[in-house]
Amino acid sequence: MDMFVTVLSGALLLIGSLVCISGGVGLMRFPDFYTRMHAVGVTDTLGTAAILIALMLISNDLLVFAKLVMVLLLNLMVGPTTSHVLAKAAYRNGLLPTVSQTVNSKRDKQRNSQPNKNKETTS
Repeated sequence: MDMFVTVLSGALLLIGSLVCISGGVGLMRFPDFYTRMHAVGVTDTLGTAAILIALMLISNDLLVFAKLVMVLLLNLMVGPTTSHVLAKAAYRNGLLPTVSQTVNSKRDKQRNSQPNKNKETTS
């Protein structure tokens, strides 16, 4: 049983670390603020939860276990809330999401193909 717990906690530590690293990669690779916030917010919460659960599994002291549970619950409540508040503050201060070029070009083509009803025709 001890070997199973050790292997499981090691696997959770590895998974949590890889998830946190993928959040860092997403922070560097995604194009705008909002997609970066999403990548970091989700991976930070999931990666930290996996790491804390792994540490709970290998802890022998009840006080350490209780502290890790409190840190996990606090992280699960505060992480998504702060990401939401930060994104909402950025949007209210005028930072708009960027739209990809393909979406912009499709929208422009649709606008150009539709006749403008407000224009007066002179003959």
